Amino acid sequence: MRVASIDQGTTSTRCLVIEDGGAWRIAASRKHGQEHPHAGWVEHDPDELLNNIMSVLEAAGEVDAIAIANQGESCIAWDAETKAALSPVIVWQDARTAKYLAELGAEAEATSRHICGLPLDPYFSASKLAWLLRHVPTIADAHKAGRLRLGTTDAFFLDALAGEFATDVATASRTGLMDLATSQWSDELCNLHGVPRECLPRIGSVDEELGKIKGIPVRASIVDQQAALFGHGCREPGDCKITFGTGAFLLAVAGGERPAQSDLLPTVAWRRGDGKTTFAVEGGVYDAGSALDWARSIGLFDALDELGAFEGPSALSRGIVFVPALSGLAAPYWDRAAAPLFIGMDHATDRRDLVRAVLEGVAMLTVGLIDAAAAVTQLGPSISIDGGLSQSRYFAQFLASASKRTIIVPSMHELTALGLAEFCGLDVCAARANHTRFEPDGSVTDEHHAMFVEAVRRARGWRI
Repeated sequence: MRVASIDQGTTSTRCLVIEDGGAWRIAASRKHGQEHPHAGWVEHDPDELLNNIMSVLEAAGEVDAIAIANQGESCIAWDAETKAALSPVIVWQDARTAKYLAELGAEAEATSRHICGLPLDPYFSASKLAWLLRHVPTIADAHKAGRLRLGTTDAFFLDALAGEFATDVATASRTGLMDLATSQWSDELCNLHGVPRECLPRIGSVDEELGKIKGIPVRASIVDQQAALFGHGCREPGDCKITFGTGAFLLAVAGGERPAQSDLLPTVAWRRGDGKTTFAVEGGVYDAGSALDWARSIGLFDALDELGAFEGPSALSRGIVFVPALSGLAAPYWDRAAAPLFIGMDHATDRRDLVRAVLEGVAMLTVGLIDAAAAVTQLGPSISIDGGLSQSRYFAQFLASASKRTIIVPSMHELTALGLAEFCGLDVCAARANHTRFEPDGSVTDEHHAMFVEAVRRARGWRI
């Protein structure tokens, strides 16, 4: 069996063709634009995303099944009859609804956390969908006419390309509208945000048949991070992975019961055709790869191969700290008013020091996620990582030292695509056979952690 695993991500759409036994090849990758029409707004062109999906699928050649990973919280409105988009895709990074959510108050926050496990943060889909209804007249008109559909990007892709208006439990758990106890849309949360339940897709399992695209069955659809969790081979409680893409996303398997509320978030890892739901705890850093993109754009480095090694002691050990809060701070702070911060420079500081501080800052925020996850579920002794930053040996070693845990970097780093293929029933264990281990070396001390905590404190609340 041959599967086209399509990873529709924040900056690109990639397709890997994966076969039984784990043989794989990259069929194609297509970048797409990202618009920022106002401060804090982040949007994609939905037609560009659809075209890119079809383009990479065509490049895959002859396949037996299709599996698609989505961005998670990014969402859109479209017409039920024509399938035409009625809005841009509002991306998970978008913060336009922060003020509206803050005005809902503490009682609404408690209600949200109780039902869906999520805070009232613009990261999640609910307030974005409500914003579209309130601010785009054509969307309100479509609702009145009974032709409106609302959802995360997966539901749009499946409806437009395969004729199936559906999402899966894991993706639905990222919206802020699903009841974790029932795995169904919550009337109370829909009413809280003003999102009409009848406009939302049905909720199913990750590995059910979801229509066909050009005659090829769609056999799996799920959030990219949950697909990566499965692709890392994480199955048992305490198994943990971190993906370093645009942001950094930690997921740790929690088992068959909803995990206790904590600094991290309870979420659904997956529900398969057997009807059993596996839960996870989740936390994120808004800016990981995007922080490096910014650093490159201002001239701190030119090419990714510059990030593999550095001379001398760490920037942190010399008092140079960077807090990567370009989009604010996610778990456990949930502070959109936080701002990025460089501190500790002197006349001898050069751009290599600063780019090293950026790497270390992402790692230090990630350690906070690891510590928070360990407080909820007993993590194993090692953590598997993937994504662009995982390819920097300096970053992986620093993360091992700062977290005091073994960090494993699989040689096959397209773990989202690998997980998608596994959800389709492929045996791909051979693709995970080789990896590199990084052991803690004691170079990051408690004093360094305290210094970083103080820098985070100074970065918070800046954007009033």
